[in-house]
Amino acid sequence: MSTSNPPALAGLSVERIPVPESPDASGAPDFRAFHDLDVAHHTDLWGNLDRCSTLAEAVLFWQGNEYEERHVFLARLNGTPVGSGTLTLPLSENTTTAGVDVLVNAAHRRRGIGTRILDVLEQMARARDRVSFDAFCSEPLRLLIPGGALLEAKSGTGGVPLDSASTAFALRHGYSLEQVETNSTLALPVEEALLQDLEKQAGRRAAGYSFIGWQDRCPDDLVDAFARLKGLMSTEVPIAGLGWEGEEWDANRVRLEESTWLAGGIASTAAVARNDATGELVAYTTLTHREATPGMVYQEDTLVAPGHRGHRLGMLIKIANLRRIDELWPAATSVMTWNANENRHMLAINIALGFKPSGFDGEWQKRLE
Repeated sequence: MSTSNPPALAGLSVERIPVPESPDASGAPDFRAFHDLDVAHHTDLWGNLDRCSTLAEAVLFWQGNEYEERHVFLARLNGTPVGSGTLTLPLSENTTTAGVDVLVNAAHRRRGIGTRILDVLEQMARARDRVSFDAFCSEPLRLLIPGGALLEAKSGTGGVPLDSASTAFALRHGYSLEQVETNSTLALPVEEALLQDLEKQAGRRAAGYSFIGWQDRCPDDLVDAFARLKGLMSTEVPIAGLGWEGEEWDANRVRLEESTWLAGGIASTAAVARNDATGELVAYTTLTHREATPGMVYQEDTLVAPGHRGHRLGMLIKIANLRRIDELWPAATSVMTWNANENRHMLAINIALGFKPSGFDGEWQKRLE
């Protein structure tokens, strides 16, 4: 897809590009240019690539799957790549929504290129009968200047800098700030004395539960039960006013996630709580680790099922996983995680473990209805 441009943007094209079949992206210069823009953005904004997908990860993700269709766009100015856009279209749930993302190289901003990219994404989403567009913007904590004006999230907790470029862009194009997430980082190693103290306190309230775990692949006899927990993750965490439908997870969806991680060079470990009386899996947490960024571990999902909260299971499964890091990934020096600002209970667990805020994500939405 390409579009015409006003005179001020003569020479600009925005075109959908193919995603390579192979994770190494050999023979795919357009996709490499798309990824190079992402690398440059993360390097400029964060000073590292801790939050940036590798080329292999990006290829595998943007190929899409049976649950989500994904499209990649490249913006060129007189033939030079200057920006990118992505569009995600859920296929199983949330089929009236679309995920949009716009990136413009720092040297070419404030010229209308981002607006042109967003127009292309929204036009394609509308053509696919999508009436709600979701977007997020991740930025470092240093942009939150003490005393600076904030745009408050509709969730009622947290905000983003009112005068930032990302905020101005989102508001100008009709997006509302629904939720803010805190990005936190934990320095490793965590003192064993602290873990033992927290474990002792939590253990007093966890009678009747046992704890198990695995690396990379859920055991066959647990995968159906684990899938049910994964489905709860999409309905039992705070989503403010975003209005997302719950995801339906089964063994196939779990195996697809596991295989995609491994193919992209991502290892994982899970810790799970099981109710001794029923054998039911009632809580889980997952860590992932990229070969390409050996110093960083990523805290993915953490969930305690309704009816089993108040037993400190979230703390205990997180401690179990943290203890595995030294064994599995000895070069790791930090753990990174994200939590909705209104998720006070999980934030309290992270704070007790020693996590410190390092960034924030603004969750934006535009509805046509």
